[in-house]
Amino acid sequence: MEVDGFVSPHSSLESPAVDRRVTGAIAATGFGILGGSVLDATGGLVGSFSPRVMGEPDFVSTLHRTTAEPSACAEPEIDYEGLPQGAPSSTHMLAGAVAGIMEHCLMYPIDCVKTRMQSLHPEPGARYRNVMDALQQIVRTEGVWRPIRGVNVLAVGAGPAHALYFACYEKIKFSLSDAIHPGANSHFANGVAGCAATVLHDAIMNPAEVVKQRVQMFNSPYRGVMDCMASLLRQEGAAAFYRSYTTQLTMNVPFQALHFMTYEYLQELLNPHRQYNPSSHVVSGALAGALAAAATTPLDVCKTLLNTQEAQAVHVIQAGAAGAAAAAPGPESRYISGLGEAFRTVYRTGGVPAFFKGVQARVIYQMPSTAISWSVYEFFKNVITKRQHEKRLRGDRDGDK
Repeated sequence: MEVDGFVSPHSSLESPAVDRRVTGAIAATGFGILGGSVLDATGGLVGSFSPRVMGEPDFVSTLHRTTAEPSACAEPEIDYEGLPQGAPSSTHMLAGAVAGIMEHCLMYPIDCVKTRMQSLHPEPGARYRNVMDALQQIVRTEGVWRPIRGVNVLAVGAGPAHALYFACYEKIKFSLSDAIHPGANSHFANGVAGCAATVLHDAIMNPAEVVKQRVQMFNSPYRGVMDCMASLLRQEGAAAFYRSYTTQLTMNVPFQALHFMTYEYLQELLNPHRQYNPSSHVVSGALAGALAAAATTPLDVCKTLLNTQEAQAVHVIQAGAAGAAAAAPGPESRYISGLGEAFRTVYRTGGVPAFFKGVQARVIYQMPSTAISWSVYEFFKNVITKRQHEKRLRGDRDGDK
């Protein structure tokens, strides 16, 4: 950042662009440059450029203005992208929790449609042409509140999951970026940070995802969230809440790596100064979410199958085992478990096209979802950072009195 003819320590005076900026800034004050010296109108030496020395600033100013000095108490620019001093993690955790809850709650009706459109054997009453047709049919035949049934369990899980998610992402991103490319953005660091954050996020969200998708299915036998949880524990055991965890990670690790790298790349193009810019956050988030969602749809179909244990799909597995004269079925044979078995079941049911069931709904869900998540997160991060900055300024002024 250049202020009143001064150059940021991160810029190099060897660059022609910087030379032009410094020359122009000084010339505007009535001074001139000769070699490495700054001369006044009479030719007297009033300043100089020092050669670059490792560990020292690039530009040492000895320029003395004849005009009034600017106020020494001018507030420095707030770097909301950096971790606020004092409580860095809490800023990202609070902003992340709010963003996660709003994202999932606002987009929940589309998420319900996505779950149903990914069904391998939809019942006659649950066959939809597109997302809007699905929403209209659900509201008309099952009531206006049916598309948001189960949203409470998702909201409870999304708060802490996204708090850890964004805090972990920001911490690892800045640490790795500083280690790999000090002072610059690193796409590799963004990808690694996204993967690590996903592991924590999914550990909390997976049980909520299982309950949510069981409740979302057409003709769900559960009266509500608590009935679903009690039934799962009683009939399938606690393992049912994490039956799809490895598949969820297998899907979300590449999803989030692609998502974060695309978002950060688009931010470099649309918001190179990395200031708070709502429109750039919305556009970057939407495009990053759409690309990552489309690329990982086959894994999402498998995850939905593992979470819902769709009856017709389970029957396909049982019939295949009986036809192959398999050994006597054990207690787990009536459940689909593992990514490999889910892939085989999906392929056996509908071939390659079955892996892309609900891709339209998934992209339509993820575009506004990630746009909401990033814009809300960046907004609250900016607000919280500004408040902490103002508190520090008030504390400094009080200390000077």
